[in-house]
Amino acid sequence: MNTARSTARSAVHATSGMICTAHPLATAAGLRMLQDGGNAVDAALCAAAVTWAAIPMMCGLGGDAFMLVYTARTGQLTAIKGSGAVGARATPEYLHRVGAGRQMPLEGLMSASIPGAVDAFEQALQRFGTRSWAQILAPAIRAAEGHPVHRHIAEEIRRGRLALSLNPDLARIFLPDGKPLGEGDILVQANLARTLRKLSYGGAESFYRGELGAAIARHTGPHGLFTAEELARHRSEIDTPIHVSYRGYEIHQTAPPSQGLIHLMAHKIVEAYNLAELGPTSVTAHHVMIEAKKLAVQERLRLAGDPRFVDIPLDHLLSEAHAAELRRHIDLDQALKTRAGFTAGDTTSLVVVDRSGNCVSLIHSLASPWGARVTIDDTGILLNNRAGRGFVLDEGHPNQIAPGKRTMHTLNTYIITQNGQPVVLGNTPGGDGQPQWNLQVVTALLDWGFDPQEAVEMPRWTHGPSTEPALSGNPESLVVESRFSRLLAKGLVTKGHLVHLAGPHDYSGAAQVIKIDHQRGVYTGGSDPRADGHAMGY
Repeated sequence: MNTARSTARSAVHATSGMICTAHPLATAAGLRMLQDGGNAVDAALCAAAVTWAAIPMMCGLGGDAFMLVYTARTGQLTAIKGSGAVGARATPEYLHRVGAGRQMPLEGLMSASIPGAVDAFEQALQRFGTRSWAQILAPAIRAAEGHPVHRHIAEEIRRGRLALSLNPDLARIFLPDGKPLGEGDILVQANLARTLRKLSYGGAESFYRGELGAAIARHTGPHGLFTAEELARHRSEIDTPIHVSYRGYEIHQTAPPSQGLIHLMAHKIVEAYNLAELGPTSVTAHHVMIEAKKLAVQERLRLAGDPRFVDIPLDHLLSEAHAAELRRHIDLDQALKTRAGFTAGDTTSLVVVDRSGNCVSLIHSLASPWGARVTIDDTGILLNNRAGRGFVLDEGHPNQIAPGKRTMHTLNTYIITQNGQPVVLGNTPGGDGQPQWNLQVVTALLDWGFDPQEAVEMPRWTHGPSTEPALSGNPESLVVESRFSRLLAKGLVTKGHLVHLAGPHDYSGAAQVIKIDHQRGVYTGGSDPRADGHAMGY
């Protein structure tokens, strides 16, 4: 298939509310919440909690969460950043002493930071929601008690078979009788269901400072990167999103430690090119987007870290002048040469808009598939490996691990406004793929006039280098899905890109998008076929 629009599934239209997620049970739960009178935040949290049970290798109570919330009554955009720090023992010297080598461990207790998702959910619920924890979690509890495995989840379980077999708790659930659960098999997570019930009446207090927090602290003990006291002190950060103007729109993104700034910098760079005239099959259009991504990533690596520790010149990085300065490095005939690699992260995301026009764009993750591969005894909680994937040990690096610090974070999510009103909300999972896939999807929406379903189904490319420390020495690559036209792929090779072909839908996230037509009062949604998700409205 070419980048043509004709083969896309039909977009979904609605007038009263809409939700797009990566799993049908999550979409159904969120839509039911909207129909029962809950608002966008209630529906988003309800759906996200269902994915804790339905997509357990990608997200969970032991992970992080970022979200943007638009409140229609006030016209205000709020960012909630549920990103956990590491504790006092997390120094390069300590990690070297316990044998970490030159890089952070990618699994085990020393790869985990404090989980941020539960507090982020509670902050959103208390500030903007209308339902209780018990109401939010009821569908997730039912899903944890048992639900059929969907196709993409079965594939993830099969791919993770070796890792699962090394953890008795995970093997008992996902490898019964030594065989991976397959599509249509019933996944039962009794421990997780009990934990969700405790959370439903104890909230974040029970997770960080109560019974569940005590279980996490006992398990991590002297070998993890945070203590019970440090877990108890965790709080999400509430702030204003960062943004750039783009062709009469404002693209709003999550601020550092999220690396949404990569997405914004890349869009400012490509704004000078007439992408609408070039069109979606243009070699030049894709070439300049790839080059813009490279330049934005270099700036992120050079300057960005936890803003509580590093002075990031955001105003400069997101300025017209800086975009022009970076743009001068783009040669329309020759690709820039870089080194490093790309790896996808296991993450899931969703978008919701309600009948009043309130909007939520939410993304949450354990970082890698199955996170740190550490389960907290009898709770069903999987710890993230965000510290291991994100921090470096290099002296003087802005993202060097330090006590109390949060790693720069691949999770990012966006809302686009025009004249102060939201017109697009979207996101995608996929580790370092997120900002470059967001760039491609938003370009398809704003420059090429695609509807949300067409935009999320469009063939995508994925470039390395990106920000993964463990892959910093890998050779450069540009992976393109085989649905790209041969002429386009050949044209990229001619410009010096090191092109590798992937399957038709193999390598490029699971984007979720809602577009809002204020003139007609219609919501249009699209959910990526690269996952099991659905867009639904009413």
